[in-house]
Amino acid sequence: MNPFTPKRWLSNGHAMTVYAWARDRQFPELPGPEARLIAVSDDSKVLAHCYWQPQRAGRPTLVALHGLEGSSASHYMRGLAELAFQRGWNAVLLNQRNCGGTEHLTPALYHSGLTGDPHIVLQSLVRTDRIGPVGLVGYSLGGNLAIKLAGELGAAPDVPVAGVVAVSPTIDLDTCVRAIDRHRNVVYHFNFVRNLKARLRRKATAWPGKFDLTPLGRIWTIRSFDEAYTAPLHGFKGASDYYYRASALRIAASVKVPLLILTAADDPFVPPSQFEDPAIKNNPNITVRVERHGGHCGFVGKSDDGKDLYWAETTAIEFLAGVVSPQTPSRTPAPSLPLRV
Repeated sequence: MNPFTPKRWLSNGHAMTVYAWARDRQFPELPGPEARLIAVSDDSKVLAHCYWQPQRAGRPTLVALHGLEGSSASHYMRGLAELAFQRGWNAVLLNQRNCGGTEHLTPALYHSGLTGDPHIVLQSLVRTDRIGPVGLVGYSLGGNLAIKLAGELGAAPDVPVAGVVAVSPTIDLDTCVRAIDRHRNVVYHFNFVRNLKARLRRKATAWPGKFDLTPLGRIWTIRSFDEAYTAPLHGFKGASDYYYRASALRIAASVKVPLLILTAADDPFVPPSQFEDPAIKNNPNITVRVERHGGHCGFVGKSDDGKDLYWAETTAIEFLAGVVSPQTPSRTPAPSLPLRV
């Protein structure tokens, strides 16, 4: 597996993070998706955008999970879908509850450990569309979900998850929340909190009488938002209890499928120290790549033709191709990369 080389002027973690977030991207090889609503409980549905091959049954399928306040429209989600689709795979981009304009589909909020929803979605895809082996990719919060789900499925999954990739995953939520609360990360923190509060206001409009907005005026941190809303609405004792129980680190030792973690030493708010935990280091199924540069969910490099190269997306699909469908021909040939532990 080739190491990541950033674009010359993106060797700073903050610059990389902001550039990757703000950069406009086009996906000319990606067709229009099918919108699929999937019931995950008696009162809740989630929205998936599905890119189907002409004959979808039995095909390897990418299932992608976005990060905090992202959606199926996030650039890295569509970037993954385009690469997978070019290989002849199906691609399913899942919106977390309330994301992608779906506040009206559920009276609940999502949280960082809500693995029941993607599990039900996978079961539905197997039952309805008879998909083949699944390659699961998660970014940031979605990376935590992907790892936690893999740990919960264990050695005898009821869905055909053959491999998992987590990019900049927040596997120790308390550590990551403390990191984003640092003064140097005030811009990211402010943006996340602003979006969380705006979403809750939209929820209150869609579900009159369901949410008390009174605490919003005194909420300025992710932790205080989780203390006031996320934790009590999901039955946790408080933010600390939520962070512990929802963290993938707690169950990573149970992962039984090949898992690749891609992260960066200069990530502003996902400290690489969490990947030194014995639950990660002592699991032979887990490979961790801590690149020197890359920022948070960035990893923008330069290709031979001078265009931006999104290394994490390319590496994720190459890794999954090796464990999910090593014999599946690609529509556009791509070299296999040796996995280096």
